[in-house]
Amino acid sequence: MLTVICETPGTLSALERTLPVRGENEVLLRVKRVGVCGTDLHIFTGNQPYLAYPRVMGHELSGVIEEAPEGSHLVAGDAVYVMPYLSCGHCIACRRGKTNCCVNIQVLGVHRDGAFTEYLTVPEQFVHKAEGITLDQAAMVEFLAIGAHAVRRADVKAEERVLVVGTGPIGMAVLTFAKLRGATVTALDTRADRLAFCTKQLGADAVVQIGEHDVEQLSALTEGDFFDVVFDATGNPKAMERGFQFIAHGGKYVLVSIVRDSITFSDPEFHKREATLLASRNATAEDFDTVVKAMRAGHIPDQALNTHRLALADVPTLFSGLLNPGAGVVKAIVEC
Repeated sequence: MLTVICETPGTLSALERTLPVRGENEVLLRVKRVGVCGTDLHIFTGNQPYLAYPRVMGHELSGVIEEAPEGSHLVAGDAVYVMPYLSCGHCIACRRGKTNCCVNIQVLGVHRDGAFTEYLTVPEQFVHKAEGITLDQAAMVEFLAIGAHAVRRADVKAEERVLVVGTGPIGMAVLTFAKLRGATVTALDTRADRLAFCTKQLGADAVVQIGEHDVEQLSALTEGDFFDVVFDATGNPKAMERGFQFIAHGGKYVLVSIVRDSITFSDPEFHKREATLLASRNATAEDFDTVVKAMRAGHIPDQALNTHRLALADVPTLFSGLLNPGAGVVKAIVEC
């Protein structure tokens, strides 16, 4: 089977591997679609903190069941999506239902080889029927679930003023699910094209381009109060530190992105606001279900989000082009 592996940062190779053998309580699936995530781009550029090379990337996937255990709820031919966060089920986080931050978590494409391949074995419990959605949509559930989880973690309410800093796919997912909760959402980014997309396709209530007067603009949008909930989805430590100043008194700051660095903030400013600081990592089955329901209801502009497509065999030569801001990539999907 054809497999694409990231040997070292910046080096992708296509090679033939033997078909994997399904273990007990595992399914064998034929990979059909893989979404390219910011994590994959970070692996390619050498900026992912939880990874050792070489690695087969890819954790946003849909496919078709080839083999399943006897008595499984899955059968050959079922279209499926995969929760790529393989949790242990026994640690303190899992016992509390927080499988997304399992102590022993194994994420496909990060801690173990992922979906840039033609066939993959996955524990059955993490594989779900893609009922009522297409294979393309099923490959987009995971990144949208990260946004849904962040919004749920912040307990965003109708009419709250929300700021999303960073309008890559994860920021767009946050924006989408905050809007579905009835919040008034502003997007902040350096890129005018991304902000235009957020307005036209995602219904952002306001957008501000980062620049000399952005703080004044954000203040004006909120009558000087700033925002009830601020989400950072930049993956930039300086931006994460700067975001503290946009929190309203009594507000929340949710760090969705992750960086290798330490970040600092002014304790007096944080305390006088009695602000709440939250990390948001991955997603749970509840969040995946939220996304699928929204897709079935037609609330997700998935066709607009899927701006680029490429074949698995072309990944080694075309992947680096996805890093080019001028290409206008929102979500690229690899066809296997």
